[in-house]
Amino acid sequence: MNPLLPVRIRRMTPADLDRVIEVDQSLAEAPHWPRAAYLAALDTQATLPRIALVIESPGHSLAGFAVASLIPPQAELETIAVAQEHQHQGLARALFVALAAELRRAGIAEVALELRTSNLPAQALYRRLGFGQTGHRPRYYVDPVEDALLLTLKL
Repeated sequence: MNPLLPVRIRRMTPADLDRVIEVDQSLAEAPHWPRAAYLAALDTQATLPRIALVIESPGHSLAGFAVASLIPPQAELETIAVAQEHQHQGLARALFVALAAELRRAGIAEVALELRTSNLPAQALYRRLGFGQTGHRPRYYVDPVEDALLLTLKL
């Protein structure tokens, strides 16, 4: 499915961080990283390289973002988040498709992620994208304590 609205996907920059953090903090499922973690995701010289993308809605409003860490030949999808007012428009899917293309160019063959067992909307998205469950981590999350599902996708 393509997004219902024309969008632009590009690399995240430091200028995006206020809005990225605003989106992150507004979503219960988001990781709620501190600014320093997002800055580290933008560091091209980091020991753990990452790809960080943003998606803009019409009017160039940042509507969501995705971050993946690269441990070739695998990547970990660390976060993908879309602002509440932009959800259910295909933006998360569009973000992941763009991210997967970047990962393939970086020599990545498989993407892994973990998510809360209660995050049913994300589970549905990842299954539609072709991810399969490869594991389970009891009591992985805190506040509240919850199990994690491990999912992977061959690119």
